[in-house]
Amino acid sequence: MSDAMHKKIIKITLAIFCLFFISNVAQALTLTPIRLEISGNPGQIVVKEMTLINELSTAETYYSSYANFEAQGETGTPTFVTAKDDLGTWMEVPASLSLTSGESKTIPIKITIPKNADAGGHFAAIFWGTTPTIKIPGAVAIGAKTGMLVLLRVNGAVNEKGGILEFATKGKQTFFTSLPVSFYYRFQNSGSDRIKPAGDVVFKNIIGLTAAKISGNPVEGNILPNSIRKIETVWQGKDGPTPPEVKGNFFTQAGYEWNNFAFGKYNAELNLTYGTENQVATAPFSFWVFPWHLTVFLIILLLLIFLVLRAGIKHYDHWVILQAEEMLEHKYEKDEHEYKGHEHENHGGSYPHRKI
Repeated sequence: MSDAMHKKIIKITLAIFCLFFISNVAQALTLTPIRLEISGNPGQIVVKEMTLINELSTAETYYSSYANFEAQGETGTPTFVTAKDDLGTWMEVPASLSLTSGESKTIPIKITIPKNADAGGHFAAIFWGTTPTIKIPGAVAIGAKTGMLVLLRVNGAVNEKGGILEFATKGKQTFFTSLPVSFYYRFQNSGSDRIKPAGDVVFKNIIGLTAAKISGNPVEGNILPNSIRKIETVWQGKDGPTPPEVKGNFFTQAGYEWNNFAFGKYNAELNLTYGTENQVATAPFSFWVFPWHLTVFLIILLLLIFLVLRAGIKHYDHWVILQAEEMLEHKYEKDEHEYKGHEHENHGGSYPHRKI
């Protein structure tokens, strides 16, 4: 086996081990709340609380650490960086905390906002792990951590700018056979504080009536300053948020379209508000829903019903004609019988004799 392959196997094994270890630690320690959203003035000391719960069957000591975070890509997943300044260095919690099995403790979080702090958003996380923080350059601490996000807004002249860059269905698809229909939008935050858009998506049918309304930010996601975030939302059907991976045969698809029915052209309008002054951002998108499997099935069903009714009507008409013919024949025979009876009476009777 080559050295490169050997190193690759070692990396994969370590990655699997780390994922397993982190999962176990995450189950072992519970933090509440998992996200803290607060505000304060420059020079102010803000005190909040957090609770730690030891889920292990044994006692454990946990050690605290801090990190700032920023946006990574458009998914909303934060990237943690070493706290050398900003909010990660403004926070203070106990350096360590010992908990017995099943024990929970509530501790204070002290945040000292500098007098010269910039107005706007500041973002960090408080981590707790089973390994003490090592401050020796080049040293690596082995262990897993679980943390709480802290989103601080420093009051002042905050620049709030943002807008919708894009709004469409997934894959920008414009034709569907049924619900659900999944949407996304990309929102850009050009300001100095986080933005949490609020609002909805309204669906109107071809005659302008409202067919449905869904949340425009179902995960209540924040968008950090100078970043773009992609937020998804779904107009769901009765059978769940997504159609089955394997739709099966024609009749299965027709049944799915019946249970998740929508028909015609729809105009979707995204209406959002954001910021302290409730600024407005809107965007439209149009699409079609045509359940063609269900339509074909109904056409075939109606055609079969028509043919059966037509055959039934023909059969009934034929039966009525036969009944009428039998009645006429019976009446004819009866009339003929009565006629012959009268004729017999006329010929067989006595007549007066003429004298010679």
